[in-house]
Amino acid sequence: MEKKIILTTTAPAPIGPYSQAVLIGNTLYCSGQIALTIDGTLVTDSIEAETKQVMHNIGELLKAAQMDYSHIVKTSIFLTDMGDFSKVNGVYASYFSSDFPARETIQVSALPKGVHVEISVTAIK
Repeated sequence: MEKKIILTTTAPAPIGPYSQAVLIGNTLYCSGQIALTIDGTLVTDSIEAETKQVMHNIGELLKAAQMDYSHIVKTSIFLTDMGDFSKVNGVYASYFSSDFPARETIQVSALPKGVHVEISVTAIK
């Protein structure tokens, strides 16, 4: 199968040696997204604001692959504080109406650039 690199200027550029997303066949693998805007500014107002920016970035990657949130089948959420779970969950849930993706939420000791949440997704067209 052909491997297609998804690169869009409507989501933040990678901050390391990785692609924003990779499309193989009908499956899209999105790299973990943090609360960076396209100009490289970190959104740090609140965990809800961080999560909203992360989900926005994911939406832009999906759009670049001609998909939307309904195509997501698997999500991984990384938090630096599991105490933020309900706030992140509230924002996350607002992006789905039904048929929620499979998901795990993991607490980690640190994330890139000192953010509090990172989310990666797999989507199928």
